[in-house]
Amino acid sequence: MERKNSFLLFSGSSNKTLAKELASNLQTSLGRVRIGKFPDCETEIEILETVRGKDVFVLQSIARKPNEYLMELFIMIDALKRASAKSIQVIIPYYGYARQDRRHVNRVPITARLVANLLETAGATRLMTMDLHTDQIQGFFTIPTDNLSAQEVLLAALQKESLVDVTVVSPDIGSNKMAMRYAKALNGEIALVHKVRINGKNVSDGGLLGNVFGKNVVIVDDICATYETLRLAASVCQKHGAKRIVGLVTHAVLPRAKKIPGVERLFVTNSIPAENVEKDVEMVSIAPLLAKAILRTLSGESVSSLSP
Repeated sequence: MERKNSFLLFSGSSNKTLAKELASNLQTSLGRVRIGKFPDCETEIEILETVRGKDVFVLQSIARKPNEYLMELFIMIDALKRASAKSIQVIIPYYGYARQDRRHVNRVPITARLVANLLETAGATRLMTMDLHTDQIQGFFTIPTDNLSAQEVLLAALQKESLVDVTVVSPDIGSNKMAMRYAKALNGEIALVHKVRINGKNVSDGGLLGNVFGKNVVIVDDICATYETLRLAASVCQKHGAKRIVGLVTHAVLPRAKKIPGVERLFVTNSIPAENVEKDVEMVSIAPLLAKAILRTLSGESVSSLSP
């Protein structure tokens, strides 16, 4: 049966729990789509809704199985385009391949740019994402791109800790801009851990810039892939006399949301689903924030005002 509302929300298979929460916040139901595999393991997509002339939103996080989920997304976008959707607005809470955004050595790709090109070629008319690893990725797109911040939902979750006399710590130089925003919101000081990366998995202590002695420390980061960066930052802060240490992370890439030595409590968003959440780790839903952004998009209001 054809729906009466002017927009439809579809979901890929990467984060169905978040998609259902988002649909609930929007007081709608998810669009019907069949996702499967052909006998030769190629992805099969069939849209089971009438989308002609409608604004369509597609949610898909590109993590854990990035290649599979990207291909699934490209095919779904193409199917929606061929079914005459008015617009195809892609919501990618975690933008996979974001850390491959520059050539750090010769003869390597800029894969974040390639993904942007492929999304546009498939037929995406707008992108909504969250806490991109670097702001420059927005410049890879020619379609409108909204980079939301998880700061609002993470700080709301942090309120229950009743922290005062706060120092916000950036675990590396790349997160310094984010740390400055959080420090301003918390009316706190800022410090930076100088991280020395040994290889793709291991890091070493390069020292601390700033004061954490006797302070309640909030470590903020956009991506937590191996937990090594957070573990190192917590260790450095402990050595320099931090009182309490709490972590705020937007994207937890590993399936196990685990407690980190030295971090009393860790807050992570559900931009990527967690299969196992340990004690003292809290998953914070971004569904209400995404719902606000979608409704503002539909009404022609500013979406950028949702981000600090």
